[in-house]
Amino acid sequence: MAFWSVREELSQVSRLRRSYYELLRDELDQFMLTHALIDSYHRFRAKGESYPFVEKRELKPRARIPGYEYEYQNTFLVIFVEDTIPAGHKKYIRFFDVNKTTKTNLLQSKALPLMEDFDRHQKYFDAVRFYNFLEVLLPVDYALLIQRDPVSRIKDRYSLSHFHVRIDWPIAEAAENLGQSLRYISKDLYEKGDKYAELMQRKLFEYFGMPVMVGGRRTAAMVAAQYLKRIPCITTVYAGSSETRALFRISERGVSKAVLIRFKDAEMQELAAAHHLNVRTFKKNYCVAREGKAGICLFQVTYAFTDHSRPPDDGKLRELNPDVNWLSVGGEHVLPKPGVFRYPPLPVNLIYT
Repeated sequence: MAFWSVREELSQVSRLRRSYYELLRDELDQFMLTHALIDSYHRFRAKGESYPFVEKRELKPRARIPGYEYEYQNTFLVIFVEDTIPAGHKKYIRFFDVNKTTKTNLLQSKALPLMEDFDRHQKYFDAVRFYNFLEVLLPVDYALLIQRDPVSRIKDRYSLSHFHVRIDWPIAEAAENLGQSLRYISKDLYEKGDKYAELMQRKLFEYFGMPVMVGGRRTAAMVAAQYLKRIPCITTVYAGSSETRALFRISERGVSKAVLIRFKDAEMQELAAAHHLNVRTFKKNYCVAREGKAGICLFQVTYAFTDHSRPPDDGKLRELNPDVNWLSVGGEHVLPKPGVFRYPPLPVNLIYT
């Protein structure tokens, strides 16, 4: 059962908003890939360091990630909401007047390099300088919130409304909420004992494609994504991780992870031939950087939920089995460079080869 309305259930007004949101999200996806991965790669190279490419085994569901934070990898947390979060949710998603993106609030936050000639319109998604503004704010602690502006005279205008947004919903409550929706518990997380409750919390992390002992931003992304199911619209959560060197994206479609991958010249020729492309065309449209004859490309894995991580068809309570996988690899694609319009993502099989 979807927690948001599918297109066929929407009014014409809401369908138009959904289309506009998805158009903006496509743009934001491109920016996030650039900032999280390509810009990070160039930061490493500018410091004279080799980029720590992700190994294929790290992309498998339930993979164990080496616990090392990479200094030059860009990290951030962004929540993009189709509608406006009602004020009643401020208890757990902490957005207040004090952390609105006003000139006064931003200038008081001395960690932000904003100029005195601050343009108050740049917080709007349709502003020319929106992405410059977003890039300045991305390194701040906690999350950035982009949502529909309810008071704008322009219908369905989106703005970066708040910064320093804390996600204060307890992990135990998120696990309880997920367990109820998947019918592993009826009411309370601890109704079947402490061990069962601990297992349910571990499965919450697996449901969002994360190891149990993950860092703060990824945990906040996971908890925010689960909490925002209470709001009847679609949302997208982006998290840049210095440990996984990846861009996490959690939306109504589920979880995906994008990373940089290095292909040898022969591998690029093989990929190009498999998709009926000239190798020069492939390198021009899919390689974001070159290292000698090798090409650096964006690779995205999309995870699919298994039967164990979907609500049961009969709606009956069931027992939690710790050994079964909750995610499988749903799709693997080499992505075109951000800004390339003509060429699509190329399906590949890398993770299990």
